[in-house]
Amino acid sequence: MSMNEQEFRQEVADWMATHLVGRFACLKHRGGPGDEEAFPALRKEWEQELAAGGWVGLGWPKAHGGRDLPLALQLAFHEEYVRAGGPGRIGHIGETLMAPTLIALGTPEQQRRFLPGIREGREYWAQGYSEPGAGSDLAAITTRCWPGEDGRWRLQGQKVWTSLAHESEWIFVVARSTPGSVGREGLSFLLVPLDQPGIEIHPIRQMTGEAEFNSVFFDGAVTEADCIVGKPGEGWKVAMALLGFERGVSTLGQQMHFIHELQLVIDVARANGAARDPAIRQRIADAWVGLQGLRYNGLRMLEEDTGSTKVRPEALIYKYAWSNWHRELGQLAMDVIGVAGDVRSDDDAVRRLQQVFFFSRADTIYAGTNEIQLNIIAERGLGMPRG
Repeated sequence: MSMNEQEFRQEVADWMATHLVGRFACLKHRGGPGDEEAFPALRKEWEQELAAGGWVGLGWPKAHGGRDLPLALQLAFHEEYVRAGGPGRIGHIGETLMAPTLIALGTPEQQRRFLPGIREGREYWAQGYSEPGAGSDLAAITTRCWPGEDGRWRLQGQKVWTSLAHESEWIFVVARSTPGSVGREGLSFLLVPLDQPGIEIHPIRQMTGEAEFNSVFFDGAVTEADCIVGKPGEGWKVAMALLGFERGVSTLGQQMHFIHELQLVIDVARANGAARDPAIRQRIADAWVGLQGLRYNGLRMLEEDTGSTKVRPEALIYKYAWSNWHRELGQLAMDVIGVAGDVRSDDDAVRRLQQVFFFSRADTIYAGTNEIQLNIIAERGLGMPRG
């Protein structure tokens, strides 16, 4: 580690120690998948606190209000942020998905319109990809869009499993703009304001008891003519570029969160005596080893970062690997808790592990099932023919 990185890490740690206190202290290790209903209003204020501290858009070019930091320092920030207990980022989708896509493929007008709101924590984004009945086939899109006589785009259809749509001002939507087209052809990528008469957002209650996902219905919803990214009919290219950013440096922050969850498992195992069981100790050790594998693959994904919008081959195995690892961690957590896990616990640490277990049941299903991920690895990574 260079002196520059050491100093930067200390700067992040010092800032977190002096800002994640007072009214923000309750946010430590809260939020994120499976816990998104924790303090949403306060977490938005935290986003603005981060922005005021200069901790949003670290990798963005300076011309767009970022700090243009090298990859090593961006990674250092994510690691120190999670180590300090930084809450799940409610602005994650805007900062790490929408913004890089606009910087790479948006028009100068779109960049000027949307990037400041993301950077300053004033506007939040949801992702309109999945549809009911489509399963993991992202290209099986039936939501339609078309230009009206006034030049504005209209939308009709439904998106589902839309994280944090009820907390967002905007949604990016992949919709079918060419009548009669199928699969990846004839799609467009639209930026759509959520607060309008043609949109209804219905929460989906999960078995964790929370409702961080939603169904979003479009019934003649509109967006302006200049709110299309890329050319009409080329939305698939934009959608895939965005998914490439999804597997970027922020993924390593996710792994630091996993470390925190694994430590919770260890703490509970020590407290209730489960750690005396050799089989439990072995599974904890296996989990730690697996997490190191995820970390080093993540670093391999990010090395030689050139800002390309193409997904590196190493990224193809990432979702398959982490989702299986996290699902196993959830099972390990419940086995460590034992029969006490059968009822809702008032112990914060145990309750958090119960949430990990319930949410991790979906890990190998959402964002592409295991079966879809294996097809992607075979076809795009290994060059095997489609079956």
